[in-house]
Amino acid sequence: SIASANYEEELEFFSIKVPDGPLTSILQKVKVGDDILVSRKPTGTLVLDDLNPGKNLYLLSSGTGLAPFLSTIRDPETYERFEKVIVVHGTRFISELAYQDLILNELPNHEFFEELGIKDKLIYYPTVTREEFHTQGRVTTAIESGQLFEKIGLPRFNPETDRAMLCGSPAFLDDVVTLLDQHGLKESPKMGVLGDYVIERAFVEK
Repeated sequence: SIASANYEEELEFFSIKVPDGPLTSILQKVKVGDDILVSRKPTGTLVLDDLNPGKNLYLLSSGTGLAPFLSTIRDPETYERFEKVIVVHGTRFISELAYQDLILNELPNHEFFEELGIKDKLIYYPTVTREEFHTQGRVTTAIESGQLFEKIGLPRFNPETDRAMLCGSPAFLDDVVTLLDQHGLKESPKMGVLGDYVIERAFVEK
């Protein structure tokens, strides 16, 4: 998935390396100077314009599902529209918690984003399932138990104030959607129609 911001001149991709994958098995062997053909139009359903106005934006991801949110948190419009932007990233191991330095240090201390008050707006909640960590367990467990909200100092999901974007494995999406629905949030049914949360459907298994 594309991880670079919409205004950057270079494309940055975030991916796992699948040994026999139709794309990554080739991409991981690309060398400097090789030519790559890229289509003009990206595919994806995670756009801010499909969200109702709100106060808090939750970016809920598992694994490489973090990728599109790396673009979102580098978009000034995100901080103009929301008071708090919460990046929730679940992985199996600590080593898979990519881009921590960008989220915790680079962006908050960047001169441009500092003016937007990002230090007070951007909140990071990483969690792992197979190693000891200060926030251990599944993202869904953190939501159900209330640990997520306790750690970040915000109340549970509220359809009046909270919006969400989801990206991850099909199982992750199913579980998180169930929890959001239980809290009264409504999904955007299709692109161009407003909702309380949107799901990345580009790679969801049929």
